This record gives sequence, C-alpha cells and structure tokens, in this order.
Amino acid sequence: GVDNFCAVTAAGRVLCWGANPSFAFEPRTRFLANPTAYPVVTDAQQVVVGRYAVCVRRATGAVLCSGRNLAGQLGRGTVSVIDPVRWVETGRIATGKEPHHLYMTPDEKSVIVANAGSDSLTFIDPRTATVQRTLRGIIDPYHLRFSPDMRWFVTAANRLNHIDLYRWDGENPVLVKRIATGRTPSHLWIDGGSTTVWASMQDSNELVAIDLATQQLAHRVTTGPMPADVYVTPDERHLLLGLTGGEGVQVFELAAGQAPRAVGQVPTGKGAHAFRALGDRRHVLVSNRVANTISQIDSTRLAVVADFPAPAGPDCMDVSADGSLIMVGSRWAGRLTLIDVARRRVVHQVKVGKSPHGVWTLDHAARV
Repeated sequence: GVDNFCAVTAAGRVLCWGANPSFAFEPRTRFLANPTAYPVVTDAQQVVVGRYAVCVRRATGAVLCSGRNLAGQLGRGTVSVIDPVRWVETGRIATGKEPHHLYMTPDEKSVIVANAGSDSLTFIDPRTATVQRTLRGIIDPYHLRFSPDMRWFVTAANRLNHIDLYRWDGENPVLVKRIATGRTPSHLWIDGGSTTVWASMQDSNELVAIDLATQQLAHRVTTGPMPADVYVTPDERHLLLGLTGGEGVQVFELAAGQAPRAVGQVPTGKGAHAFRALGDRRHVLVSNRVANTISQIDSTRLAVVADFPAPAGPDCMDVSADGSLIMVGSRWAGRLTLIDVARRRVVHQVKVGKSPHGVWTLDHAARV
C-alpha cells in the first residue's frame, strides 16, 4: 500500500502493519506498529493492499475484502434482504457507496440506509423490501438518529468531522446547523427529552454533548481509546460508551446541566463496539469486535451477566420480538449470524455481501 503492508505466511495467514486509516484490518487502530493477523483467514493465497482497503484471495478462490468503499473497492453498495423464516438471502437492493447504518423513520413506514460514500439516504419499504426514494445531498451520513419528539434528524459525518442537525417535518430533513466536532464522529444518542445529542469522537477520544435548543456544543469530555456506540440507560442516570480500542464499556454518570462524569468501566472484551437493548428495559447487548463475543449488561447493576460467541468481527445487532434470537453482522466473514439467547450459541449463519454493517428486522424487540 501507500504506507501500509501485508504479507501471506506459509501457513496461509495474512499479517498486516502500518497505517490503518479505514480500519481495513483489526484491531481498529489508525496505526499498527507490529504485524497483526488479518481476522478469519487461514487459507490465504494472495493479498492486495491499498491505502483504504485490503483484499485477500483464499484457497477456494473466494475474495474477502474490508476497509472503505469510496470508489467501489469492496463491490457495489447493497442491502441484503433475508427471509426470516427460512433464513436465506432472497435478494439485494442497490443503494449507494458505503451503506452503513440503518434506521427507522418515526412513522415506521421506511427504513433509511445511510450511504456515507455517496452522500445520500435510501428509503426502503420495510414490508415489501422495495426502494421508495433516494435523498441526495446528505453529506457523509455514517450514523443517524431521530429525536424521540420526532422534530430532529441528526447525522454523524465520520469522514468529514462534523455533525449535522436537521429539522424533520415528517417527510424531508432540512439542515439547521452543521457543527464541527472532534476527529471521526462515530455514533449518536439523543436523550428521552429530545434536548441533547451525545456523540462519540473515535479518533480524538472524546464524548461531546450538543444542546438542541441552541444548536451549540454544551460539553466535551475525554474518553478511553476509540469510543464508538453510545447508550443511555432507561433511567437516564448513566451513559455507556463502547471502547473499540479497549476491552470494555466506559460508564459516565449523568446529571442535568452538567458534563458527564466518568465513574468506571464494565469489562466485556476487546473491541467493545455497538449496543442493542434486549427489550426488557434492563439489559443491553454490546458486540466485542476483536474478542468475537457479545456481552449482556445489566444496566441497573452495570455488570455483565452473560456472554455469547459471535464470530468474525460482530458489529450491529437486532433482537427478535420475543427476545430469543440475536441477529448480528459478522463483518469479516460476510455473514449474518443468528444466536440463540437461551442456549448461548450460534444456530445459523446467512451468507450476505462483503463487510455487513447495519442490521434491522421488522419483527424486533423494543429498543430500550
């Protein structure tokens, strides 16, 4: 690559080191000082590495790629449609470059796909799996949120270092304010009163708070390494922050009008990344991308009460309406992995496209 390197060993492993600006290989750090094994692969025949992506040809002839997809390096941006009875992929919907997170509109008539690489949003009918429309001119939408009062739509520009605040009229977002932030805004959360946006800054190790009434930065605090997803407990007493560069979840105490105060960590596993509430207003799941596990945290005790195996870089999750099944994207294997909650084991995997990220199902548990 330009300032990074990969090599294939005699044993079929791929070792990479140097600059890692797009997290083409784990761990998710911007620079790897020492050769580090590319996840999953044990039968590599050839590796090609660029500034923002790496591709490996395996003994089977299959090609596995990861990194950014700004110029289509990883293939065409699509969303996989999966039959939730037979658990097979039934089709793929073309969206835009780098589709990342998925989010439901407040009226639940559309699932929005954030296409960061093409500055657009794709609206999909969740019942028919057909494209309703494409909204262009939404700059670098990586993560997105609606406020609970349905008045605000917020996006995080992961590549361009800003957060955009939009007014939502039920149909279209109207930009109100673009706020420069720290480096690499990652994930967002909006409080229950629709007053504050919480956002993690992945590469400057910060958590910021934005006051929606004034559209100004209200607080900025230092966090642990590479903060990712944000989750506020149902009682709104604590904020949880996944530390992708660490080995657990950082805990902050919240008080009205005050900056959040760091009060400890919940050890979960290396690469703590994305949250998903289990739906019982008490427990929340966190995916540990390097440890290849998912941890269940009791939000009242702030302690792990269960762990689940989750292979190949678990990322975003959804939970079935009855709480019995976890659906998680396995980034490095190109699979949707299904985990039985009661038995704490993987029960099925569905082959999808490269580097699956956002996951959403119509038949889902409550998101608190």
